Amino acid sequence: MVIIQKLQKEKKYTFTGYMEGEKYGIDIDKAHERAKALIPEEFFWSCIDELGPFGSDEGDTALAEFRRWRKENPATPTLECLIWTITGVGEMEFSEYNRQLVDREKILSQLQDKDFDDQQYIYTLDISVISTGFGQLVDEGSIDPVNKEIIQIAIDRQIIWTELLPDWAHGKEYIGNLMVLNRALKEA
Repeated sequence: MVIIQKLQKEKKYTFTGYMEGEKYGIDIDKAHERAKALIPEEFFWSCIDELGPFGSDEGDTALAEFRRWRKENPATPTLECLIWTITGVGEMEFSEYNRQLVDREKILSQLQDKDFDDQQYIYTLDISVISTGFGQLVDEGSIDPVNKEIIQIAIDRQIIWTELLPDWAHGKEYIGNLMVLNRALKEA
């Protein structure tokens, strides 16, 4: 708590009630004002809408893990949390999480490979990256610029992955939500 207060005084980070009150889950009433202004859409603030970043179990867990990590590492750049997320959830080297993952043919090939777990290595990994990145916006009012390209990869891959699942009844709505995140990421 002393470290958080010191950082607040130095204006390095602006923490909201999430960190101090240890609230769990997404809550628009405790969110940073800038996050509320950038993303007023209801799906973003829902803890039950699985088409939003925090409504799935994976997104909720990623938000909780980001907050726990931030509490333990208040002065550490959030890029380190994204690295930790990618290497842990994706079971891959951070350097492998790059624009090559957004190749439509590569994603199609992965979907056609019965031994590839796209739910884990595409959906869960990407939603964990998205929720971690946007968790910073919710709690602190911004996303560190160095993180934006990583979060963009996750959003772009989710769009392509969804387009390649033509039987998913909620695909168009999910892509619409991802486009809102796309817009907000540029402004965050």
